[in-house]
Amino acid sequence: MKEREVVVSHRLGLHARAAAKLVQLSSQFQCNIVLFRADGANVTNPAEADARSILSILLLSAGYGSKLGVRADGADEEEAVNTICEYLTG
Repeated sequence: MKEREVVVSHRLGLHARAAAKLVQLSSQFQCNIVLFRADGANVTNPAEADARSILSILLLSAGYGSKLGVRADGADEEEAVNTICEYLTG
């Protein structure tokens, strides 16, 4: 299992279009990918999200500057974590 924390640098955070792109990126990997709040915020919504579910990602309410964790488990986990983290910070 690979895991890394990043700070979301998209100007508008993970809004619908950014979340849709994240789902598209995540779907190219075979491993399971989970996003989670790493900043202790967001106590009313789920703290984890399936990276292949746009609704799940949107419920994280990750705005600009939010600290997220990316966890992947499976054959291509390292590449998946690197790709997702690069997208979130790029």
